[in-house]
Amino acid sequence: EEGCRKVQQAVEQAQREGKPITMGNGHFDTVPVNDVKLGSVLIVLPGEIVPVDGQLLSGTASVDLSNINGEPVPRTLFVGAKVLSGSINGSTTMMIRTTSLAADSQYQQILKLVSSAEESRAAVVRTADMLAVPFTIISFAIAIVAWIVSGTGLRFAQVLVLATPCPLLIAAPVAYVAGTARLAKQKILIKSQDVLENLGRVTHVFFDKTGTLTVKQPQVVRVEKAKDMPANVSEDEILMLAGMVEGFSVHVLAKGIVAAGKEAMARLHRLPSSSGKTAADGAGQRELPNPNENYPVVGNVSETPGKGVTGTVDGHKVEVGRFAFVTEQSIASEEVHTAQEEERNEKAMEQADREAAKLWPTELEPDEMATYIAIDGKLAARIVLRDVPRYNAKQSIAQLRELGVKEETMLTGDKKASAMIIANEVGITDVRYELLPQDKVNAVREAAAAEKTGRESGWKRFLAKLLGEPIHRDVTMMVGDGVNDSPVLAVADIGMAMTDGTSTAASESAEVVIMNDDIGAVPLGVKIARQTKQRMLQAVLIGIALAIVGMVCAAFNLIPVVVGAFLQEAIDVVSILWALTALFNRKQASHAGIRT
Repeated sequence: EEGCRKVQQAVEQAQREGKPITMGNGHFDTVPVNDVKLGSVLIVLPGEIVPVDGQLLSGTASVDLSNINGEPVPRTLFVGAKVLSGSINGSTTMMIRTTSLAADSQYQQILKLVSSAEESRAAVVRTADMLAVPFTIISFAIAIVAWIVSGTGLRFAQVLVLATPCPLLIAAPVAYVAGTARLAKQKILIKSQDVLENLGRVTHVFFDKTGTLTVKQPQVVRVEKAKDMPANVSEDEILMLAGMVEGFSVHVLAKGIVAAGKEAMARLHRLPSSSGKTAADGAGQRELPNPNENYPVVGNVSETPGKGVTGTVDGHKVEVGRFAFVTEQSIASEEVHTAQEEERNEKAMEQADREAAKLWPTELEPDEMATYIAIDGKLAARIVLRDVPRYNAKQSIAQLRELGVKEETMLTGDKKASAMIIANEVGITDVRYELLPQDKVNAVREAAAAEKTGRESGWKRFLAKLLGEPIHRDVTMMVGDGVNDSPVLAVADIGMAMTDGTSTAASESAEVVIMNDDIGAVPLGVKIARQTKQRMLQAVLIGIALAIVGMVCAAFNLIPVVVGAFLQEAIDVVSILWALTALFNRKQASHAGIRT
């Protein structure tokens, strides 16, 4: 333990000085993850992803497990604790001893679930295939009856010339290509025609909580000033001071405080103005900020991992972090030499945080967390953060219901209390909590099995046997964003991944990818898919109806063979043009018609 502590200090010192990481006569190398052996000692720098499962060797560590189980709040680990691959290291250099090879680690187990889930996904009965069977039967029936009644084989040929399959072979694909292009304009990418067809038939939508229904990064929801804090110090000033020093921290809560601090600076008119000068960089010319007196001056910033960050802002000493840290209690000392002392230190700080809660009249909600700020050595306020719902999450759920989606379910690895708060805010009543990736897979499979059993019509059963494919009476869809969502995205009838445009494990396993990280694209995608299928059906049915009318006329010798050949091409053009209207929504199409 003492050796690990010295190595950790040497690594952090090298990082601060910008020197290569060396220790004694040896040095540390970056190696491919597949080359890591069991029992190897690895260093994971702040902000890096843990590559393989291991056991923590160095003191305490704060890790972000949102990619694994969806927890938005970082978890504190002590010496000897298991560290899962795929988790993100906090603000402390971490040393771990590997307990699993890369192929056997948690991240790879999730990817194996993805593979098995994709193999179990059922086939789809295409609408065009369903219509092709009766159309073929009707065409031959009319032709044979015409032959028998007329007594000449020419009548048979006249009918079949008009039995054009193009509305099925061309109009349907054209409509789907048009719908795909319309979705792409809305930053929604689909990977196959089957997906677009099923997307409009979704009846049950499963949502991940953290990062999908919520913004993932905890946000500041309020500032509660200490009782003896002067009234002339505003909440915006407190947020500005906290945001300035937290801008130098890599802690998972820092981003939310920094964002709130910038908003407060804008309200206080403390943001830097342009100096009118420009500088050249890799991205071209950019304007330089004006270093005026109005912009806060920050200095002497230092961070104590797991406890807090301190610095000076405009000459004022600012401390942000745990209650014991900002009040400079002895339990916040860095002089820790053993794992037992470190654990006792952490428990004492947790007790101090609980005692601090009694200083404020309002209690924290189960999904809220607090950090404290002291100014010039005096406790100033409690900053409350939480993982808030996306601004349009509730509206998106309501729009799905308007589109006829029967059920919405939230799946999360978070605790019940936190899950229920978010569910109530966005309007979801069916909530499954404290789930691992495999539990989410099982939940979707059970729902899919229940929805796909029941009463099917005889016609559907006949088509299923004829085409040799199963029938999907209802369609399930999973919407997620993290690594832990990948298996359930693959096992659902439709997996929809929300990304910011980058490639992730979730987007690789999903069939629909939202590229602008907007949950409002979920109901929009369903709406466009339904409109696309309507236009496709209209184009196909119009073409088939015209073909049947033509075949009946040909059966009575009203349309010669040559005229029928030209008429067949006209029917195809009408079907294709109608299919192309899938590029526009109904209102736009009607307006275009008025202008024309």
